[in-house]
Amino acid sequence: GDTEGLVTNAVQHRERRGRAVTMTKENVLDVASEDGPLEQQELLPTGFHSPLVERRKKPFVHHSAPAPLPKDYAFTFFDPNDPACQEILFDPQTTVPELFAIIRQWVPQVQHKIDTIGNEILKRGCHVNDRDGLTDMTLLHYACKAGAHGVGDPAAAARLCNQLIALGADVGLRSRWTNMNALHYAAYFDVPEITRILLKAHKPKVLNSTCSDFNHGTALHIAASNLCLGAVKCLLEHGANPALRNRKGQVPADVVPDPMDMSLDKAEAAMVAKELKQLLLDSVPLSCNLPKVTLPNYDNIPGNLMLTSLGLKLGERVLMDGEKAGTLRFCGTTEFASGQWIGVELDEPEGKNDG
Repeated sequence: GDTEGLVTNAVQHRERRGRAVTMTKENVLDVASEDGPLEQQELLPTGFHSPLVERRKKPFVHHSAPAPLPKDYAFTFFDPNDPACQEILFDPQTTVPELFAIIRQWVPQVQHKIDTIGNEILKRGCHVNDRDGLTDMTLLHYACKAGAHGVGDPAAAARLCNQLIALGADVGLRSRWTNMNALHYAAYFDVPEITRILLKAHKPKVLNSTCSDFNHGTALHIAASNLCLGAVKCLLEHGANPALRNRKGQVPADVVPDPMDMSLDKAEAAMVAKELKQLLLDSVPLSCNLPKVTLPNYDNIPGNLMLTSLGLKLGERVLMDGEKAGTLRFCGTTEFASGQWIGVELDEPEGKNDG
């Protein structure tokens, strides 16, 4: 498979170069609208000429290559802000594997320009779901990682994520080395800004998807184990299930590192761990799988008293059938049948009454 990818890559690279059309900054925008926005245009240096190549129909894995650096360069990493590096970055002869190699460099100079570098990759005819041969990661995976606060830039990463999703990026694709999809990366690197974008685009597909590298835990497990408070809050807001168990039988609250095991210099992390564990424990819905004998069929009992006897109250989070999360909205008698009835507003529009 790797050999075939190398041959295909080389052949298609020659084909793309043969079809290349020289375009100026001014008229490239007219053509770009056919394939989606190219937000990097304002970042190109004056007088830059770029070949706009046709995007391939099917994705493949690019071979690994070293990151290019200017001759006699003083640094060991690529700096997109440096004029000599910019010349390489915007050079049409710089290959997709070389650009992937640049993205792999975990330094602020590179990660803060993730949208610029990502657009250069797309301009070279790269399929939106192409993979880096060294890491098996897609551009979307790298964009999620690049949103990490500190080393990365959430705003630049969000711009690239939005563009990739608009171009049809598959949010469910996983790296074969880590088994992580885009949401798992966003959770691991604590990027709620990207998490919201991913869930808005493909919430049912990835919200509670599991990852074998984390004991088949969900994104919520991953964020909890890594003390990613922002990601945990975002996932819970979007309906992530805090009661799901990983392969070891642990719910997300169980995988939060124990503050008592942390040294004194980790006091801040210990406080986050304490807050995180309590947040997850409080978010576990009360089960509605109650024995029928606990629900007496007394029409004259007020609904509020019935709820009190069950230890419940309106507005509380509950779990139906062990998997459908929702909010308790009603308890009382009805006109269509005798007995006490409970009404639950589900998070998702499921069932014959659309939630």
